[in-house]
Amino acid sequence: MIFANIQYLFLLILLIPYIMWYILRQRKNEATLQVSDTRVYAHSPKSYKIYLLHMPFILRILSFVMIILILARPQTTNSWKNTETEGIDIMLAIDISTSMLAEDLKPNRLEAAKDVAAEFINGRPNDNIGLTLFAAESFTQCPLTVDHAVLLNLFQNIKCGLIEDGTAIGMGIANAVSKLKDSKAKSKVIILLTDGSNNKGDISPLTAADIAKSFGIRVYTIGVGTNGMAPYPYPTAAGIQYITMPVEIDESTLTQIAATTDGSYFRATSTSKLKEVYHEIDKLERTKLNVKEYSKRQENYQPFALILLLSIFCEILLRNSILKKIP
Repeated sequence: MIFANIQYLFLLILLIPYIMWYILRQRKNEATLQVSDTRVYAHSPKSYKIYLLHMPFILRILSFVMIILILARPQTTNSWKNTETEGIDIMLAIDISTSMLAEDLKPNRLEAAKDVAAEFINGRPNDNIGLTLFAAESFTQCPLTVDHAVLLNLFQNIKCGLIEDGTAIGMGIANAVSKLKDSKAKSKVIILLTDGSNNKGDISPLTAADIAKSFGIRVYTIGVGTNGMAPYPYPTAAGIQYITMPVEIDESTLTQIAATTDGSYFRATSTSKLKEVYHEIDKLERTKLNVKEYSKRQENYQPFALILLLSIFCEILLRNSILKKIP
């Protein structure tokens, strides 16, 4: 436990003169009833009130201490901490074009990709992982982070229709490269998942692959979708109607991207196939990372406030009942 306003603790010094004053005051007090000899009272039983005589003073001291501690703002000991761990830097680049709503993977391609990616993230606690989304354009949903709870929470917001429809594979790779190019990790990886061919964007996929290679970044490409035709939900005035659409994955380009960057291409016709890429990543060389962790501080005055209220209540109760003075 730490104190945000630790200077208030110096007020505890005021207790010293107060305690000394109380002791001197007790010594100067004279009995209201004087007798010539007290030996006759030596063996008389003592009232329990004698033992409570100084209790109000003790409770007052306790109340004063609690007030000072509350003013000093006690907090939990969460703080910045530098730690060293081993891992790799990974950017996930996920296609969110509307074709990802096809239901050849259950419940659909996008949800299957999200579920497997979330499982992968949970299995890589020491890696810096970020998330890029792309359709006709590309944007970073989450930069590289070891706070995987935040990353997984952002997965809930991934859906089709966030940006203009289309498939800009080159833009997806380029965006991910921009987040990895300054990384000091020995192993830098992009996992690109798409179900189509490049038809949008200002950067071609192979040009983006060359850029990734120049920064020592491997690109693992995944083509998602069964062979042949796939059921696709199509909204109509009468509700959702399913039509069958051909699966058109540019496997040649995805294979070239992976080969250019010393990565691998995977065809995911099922959820189990989708997991193969993560086994390959596990074989990569790990590197030491300096991680700066932060835990939010929380106010912890409540126990002291409770003790303060109890001590004040007990003092008032004693002075108005057992130790009540008769004028």
